[in-house]
Amino acid sequence: MFERTKLPDGPRVISARMPGSRSLSIAVYVLAGSRLETRESAGVAHFMEHVTFKGTREYPTTGAVSEAIEGRGGSCNAATDRETTVYWARLPLREAERGFGVLSELVVRPLLRDADISRERDIIVEEIRSYRDDSGQYVFNLFDRAFFGDTPLGWEIAGDEESVLALPESKIRDFWSSTYRPGNSVISVAGDIDHATVLDLVGRNFGTGNGVMPSFNPAPPVPCERISVEGRDIAQAHVCIGVPALRRDHPDQWALELMNTVLGEGSSSRLFQKVREEAGLAYDVHSFTTDYADVGTLQVYAGVDPDDLPAAIEAVLVELRRLRDEPISIEEMERARAYAGGRLELKLEESRHVSAWLGVQEALHDRVLTLDEALAELNEVTPDHMQRVAQTLLRDDRLCMSVIAPPRSTSELERALQLN
Repeated sequence: MFERTKLPDGPRVISARMPGSRSLSIAVYVLAGSRLETRESAGVAHFMEHVTFKGTREYPTTGAVSEAIEGRGGSCNAATDRETTVYWARLPLREAERGFGVLSELVVRPLLRDADISRERDIIVEEIRSYRDDSGQYVFNLFDRAFFGDTPLGWEIAGDEESVLALPESKIRDFWSSTYRPGNSVISVAGDIDHATVLDLVGRNFGTGNGVMPSFNPAPPVPCERISVEGRDIAQAHVCIGVPALRRDHPDQWALELMNTVLGEGSSSRLFQKVREEAGLAYDVHSFTTDYADVGTLQVYAGVDPDDLPAAIEAVLVELRRLRDEPISIEEMERARAYAGGRLELKLEESRHVSAWLGVQEALHDRVLTLDEALAELNEVTPDHMQRVAQTLLRDDRLCMSVIAPPRSTSELERALQLN
């Protein structure tokens, strides 16, 4: 399925050959995200991701960077997370040399000019404003702040307007020089290309070099707050309810995966069927998990009529209680197992998802699983195992909720948030 190599003083490289594939997907994971930030440098990881695209040694303008990939029929982008920043490109296999060259330019040879940094401040501020204007998305930021408190895990990844406008150019360059090192990156490749060729292309383009990586502080005891409410004059209320879940690579991670599938993944899930189809309380209702090195969450989102907010909260809590108190049937367990496994199988037929699957595991997990190994892990989960996990996680004293809705008494919401 894949081959792995750690280049001396260089990146870790993992690749999967996909015979017959005409696309090549390359992902570069820099092991630096917003969790490394201090209050004074909040937003620097995201800012760094933006400004790399403003120009590099070989491609000195934004247009030149874009044209280098798009002009060859490909696409390229990047994203900042809490513990990594990823740059990726997908392009025709014949353009492999170009793909590795452009990504290495972005990561290893950005220009970081003062003028580019100055112009990008206003762009990022507008991006932050767009997030905040979208109540259905901003409710998750509100949840993070309540759940993780005044820590990097609770701050917005992009920072806030004040931190972005005040961020010194020197901090951006220092962040790049200390974290964007070849030895602090993972390069994941999927396509009809052999591992030896990949190693040659990585070695020639990314070079070598290690830096001293700062470590992040451990997660605080969570949740920090029980409820966070923001009043807005909007037509739909948005609610996010969650509990502390599992750290990355926890032994129970696959039981949690299936528990989340039963609860709120897809239109056959309990939340969709009970809260949307039977009760008619929400158009969008679903659950999801997050996992970091030392902490995780299980969260439920629903968008509802403001007048139905207490009823929707109770409907969600009913389904959480059912997971905790009632054993799941073998039939429902097998449906969830088939859904989770089949979705993974279908996703991994495409090179971009294969490169992401391998890259994330190599960068952040204790081991890299093949598809068959992941399916085997899912098959090991039993109904009893899943219920034990639910009973451990779903406790009233661990509940956290964020709400964005028209102004109303928060005491009503406090009373509604009772799992026992």
